Amino acid sequence: MTCQIEITTRDGMQFGFGCEADRDLLSAAAEADYTLPSQCRNGSCGSCHATVAEGDYDLREHSANALPRGEPDAILLCRTVPRSDLRIVVPYDSSKVLREPVPVRTGRIVSLECVATDTMHLALLIDPDDTYGSAVQFEAGQFAELEIPGSDVRRPYSIANTSNWDGRLEFAIRLQPQGRFSTWLRESAEIGDALTVRGPQGGFGLIGGSLRPRWFVAGGTGLAPIIAILRRMAEYQEMDEARLFFGVTFESELFMLDELAQLQASMPQLQVTLCVWRAEENWGGFSGTPADALKLALAEASACPDIYVCGPPALVNAARDAAVAEHVPAGQFVSERFVS
Repeated sequence: MTCQIEITTRDGMQFGFGCEADRDLLSAAAEADYTLPSQCRNGSCGSCHATVAEGDYDLREHSANALPRGEPDAILLCRTVPRSDLRIVVPYDSSKVLREPVPVRTGRIVSLECVATDTMHLALLIDPDDTYGSAVQFEAGQFAELEIPGSDVRRPYSIANTSNWDGRLEFAIRLQPQGRFSTWLRESAEIGDALTVRGPQGGFGLIGGSLRPRWFVAGGTGLAPIIAILRRMAEYQEMDEARLFFGVTFESELFMLDELAQLQASMPQLQVTLCVWRAEENWGGFSGTPADALKLALAEASACPDIYVCGPPALVNAARDAAVAEHVPAGQFVSERFVS
């Protein structure tokens, strides 16, 4: 049996495709030449989450952290098979839906620097002889998968800079204990090394057309896509009200503070709250998590903001709880979960 799948994006575009009853929705979309935002493709990361508006389906085994709590109709496209025709709503605009495979390119390391405890800043330049040219075009908030050539070690990392003609891509990477890519970065990577780059990918980014205040919540290297969005706002001289709640566990894990100061200098409307969960007595910022700071700020807010959250699942869940408690509409909450 072939079921008809209708998908509606956040900005109202609709498209459809057929899906066999034993086929997952993400694979069926790809077979119909639609490349939808996704990452792990095995139910772990949550990048392909969506909401079923109508129809019956089976949601196969997946990580409990991959879906938001309290949303009974939330699904993962990579783990969902239809039992009837389905109408589905996805939380990103139509610009994130590709009608071609994800570009695969080669980039060479031009900068590799430890910027905080267990955090590396990595910069690449795309090969000028690349099939797609040297320029990199993407929307702030998206990610790319990096792969060590000649290996099967591939990891997704959010891009921390904005589109440019130079082919430069920047990443803030948390070094995971015994992680294969992290170990390579820590012990073997050198300037000039080549990496395979698959991207841009992902649906995280600004809500198109919204004039509401923009509040950002970042945990650890979840700052990368947020700082890309703020840099884009600065480049376009956008004067929307903006607040950033950036948090880490220990003060030594803070990074890109100079970049944040530069953004504040060019965007006087930007307020930055630095949060340290396990702060020392002499810490002068907010003591607690970014979700804690968000909760306090929402209680005093004069206008309901759009909220953009990027970080580990616990942070995303806590920020969502804070938003729900203050009656922020679901359509004004955008999140990206970082899963190791």
